[in-house]
This record gives sequence, C-alpha cells and structure tokens, in this order.
Amino acid sequence: MDVELLSSREGDTLFVARTLGRILERGDVVALTGDLGAGKTVFCKGVGEVLGIPADRILSPSFTIVSEHQARLPLCHVDVYRLSSEEEALDIGIDEILSGDRVCLVEWAEKIRFLLPPDCIKVTFSILGGDRRRLSLVVPDEPRFIAALSRMRHLVAGG
Repeated sequence: MDVELLSSREGDTLFVARTLGRILERGDVVALTGDLGAGKTVFCKGVGEVLGIPADRILSPSFTIVSEHQARLPLCHVDVYRLSSEEEALDIGIDEILSGDRVCLVEWAEKIRFLLPPDCIKVTFSILGGDRRRLSLVVPDEPRFIAALSRMRHLVAGG
C-alpha cells in the first residue's frame, strides 16, 4: 500500500514516526531514504520515543553504522551512509542485522536496496522547501498499517 503525506513542520514528521512506531513489531525493518537533512533521523527519534528511548539517545550513527537500544521492543538504528557497497554491508553482517528479533531502522537504505527484506516498510523523504517535506510510505497491506494510516489522513497529499 502506497501513500504520500505532507509534513509542514518537524512535529508532523514526528507524528508520523510515532504513529508507525506504536504498531511496529519484532522483525519489522523500516527503510528510510532521502537527501541529507530531509528528516530521517528525526523520524528515528519519533519511533524511538514511543518505544521508550529518550530522543537525545537517538543520533545519526554515521560513524558507528549500527546503534542498538534496549526498550519495550529492541531497536537497531543503522546508518549505511558511509558504506561504499552492498558487499561492504554484507561484510559487517547487515543480513543478520536485518533479520534479527527487533525493530530495525535503516537510514540511507537506498544504498543497500537489494539486501532489504521484500516486505520492509519504506519511507522516502523529499524536501519541498523550508520545513516542508513529502513522506512517501510503502507499507504492507495489513490491518495494523491500515489503522495507522487512517490516523494520519489529515496529512495525506491532496486530501
């Protein structure tokens, strides 16, 4: 299921992240793509908050690549920005990371698109100018996602 949302401020992006974060389950992978500064880490902070992780503990892990957090559901925050290839991602064990018994958020997921699970949740961020963003979501056609998207209907593009 595909939907486009319009975020006019950081609070809208956090709302989307928190709404999705509430329904995530162990094994879910969320693939985040978009330009630098588009809102990927803000989104991760929102998901982390609803899992019980203080926002100041969710940082862009560009230098560490993988950050793990214990919470209501274990969270693995991955930033593959500095990886040069999918082969390098495999060398660090990305296949095991993505198949773990936790929620996994992957920033710069386009760099490892062929390694992502086919049923992963995809969020693409587009900068529209100023604080405005388009969030394009691709989610499985499951009741939990349908219910979550209905709570976001006020942000639907053209709606």
